[in-house]
Amino acid sequence: MDLSDSPKEAAFRLKARRWLEENAPRALKDRGFALAIDERTVRILRDWQRQLYEAGFLGISWPKAYGGQGLTLIEGAIFNEEMARVRAPAPLNELGLSMGAPTILEHGTDDQKKRFIPKILSCEEIWCQGFSEPGSGSDLAALATRAIIDGDHFVINGQKVWTSLGHLADWCMLLVRTDPDAPKHRGISYVLVDMHSAGVKVAPLRQMTGEAEFNQMFFDDVRVPRENLLGPMNGGWGVALTTLMNERATLSLATVMRFRNVFEDLANFARDAIRAGDCPVAPEVARQTLAQFYIDVESMKYLAYRNFSRLTRGGTPGPEGSISKLLWSELNQRMNEFALTLAGPRAALDEGSPYAIDDGRWQYGLLRARGNTIEEGTSEVQRGIIAERLLGLPKDY
Repeated sequence: MDLSDSPKEAAFRLKARRWLEENAPRALKDRGFALAIDERTVRILRDWQRQLYEAGFLGISWPKAYGGQGLTLIEGAIFNEEMARVRAPAPLNELGLSMGAPTILEHGTDDQKKRFIPKILSCEEIWCQGFSEPGSGSDLAALATRAIIDGDHFVINGQKVWTSLGHLADWCMLLVRTDPDAPKHRGISYVLVDMHSAGVKVAPLRQMTGEAEFNQMFFDDVRVPRENLLGPMNGGWGVALTTLMNERATLSLATVMRFRNVFEDLANFARDAIRAGDCPVAPEVARQTLAQFYIDVESMKYLAYRNFSRLTRGGTPGPEGSISKLLWSELNQRMNEFALTLAGPRAALDEGSPYAIDDGRWQYGLLRARGNTIEEGTSEVQRGIIAERLLGLPKDY
């Protein structure tokens, strides 16, 4: 794969970089991979997404007929890289943009594409993902939320958990069981549910950061029009795989750039501590630890390039995304842990203390990073996918 930009791509990169440097909001703290929950942040990110959309920097590779820009995957990846480079925040409707819309574009009817894609882009409608359940978090196909057909509607009953932004969402990508007698992977359907429907209840789940990005959702005789079925009846497992694969593939290059930023901040932190003479670890230990972090980030970069190369040749995201997810989630934890090691006694000082390093950024990051190896599939599940689907190892029964 040629990693250099063509003249056209270089011009697009320069245009994107200049626009982002002039327009990216600077009023938000770096919260790592945390999602927006407070009213002020939600308002800023909603306005930011609309600004991106109006400037022509969202849906870059999507068809113009549905509100996209009709450009290439490469230009979309370039913009995501530049977003991360200037440390611009992600749009508010990130789940709709990275998962919902790509799935609708691949499996939806023309009416569904026209109905949903423009409002995802403009942030008029926020999306969430209703996959995991209390009894099937690590075995998604064992889900029990059930939908029965009543005339022109599905009637849905059940519970979902770990739903990011469920408290803000207008629509949900929901997996339901529509044929309880079929093998578990074959009796699932994928429906689009209006979160304002009667019978939908959302309850927040408090994290150790004190925030509540995630939620439980309860469905009590929720009626959903049959026209909201996405893909074939009882064929929802294949549609769900599109969602899951796009979740990791669409933003992989931007994720690498974000980790480069974290690495630079951590390296500067270590240099300052060593120069000040109060670094609690030996300089050679700090150097070796940072060297390993650099190697990890570079490994992520070339893995992202390989996966992206496959996409540009007309392929679809594959199980290789599990390697990327495993790498970044565990690396984020190690980097934040090392930052607090460098902080020494001041690691106990939290946000708001005048003596806290970087206003408690690393303390918050350590707590929030614990969720990285749970959300989007646990590390144990990712290792199982890598072993079985990439390495061809036998299942462990």
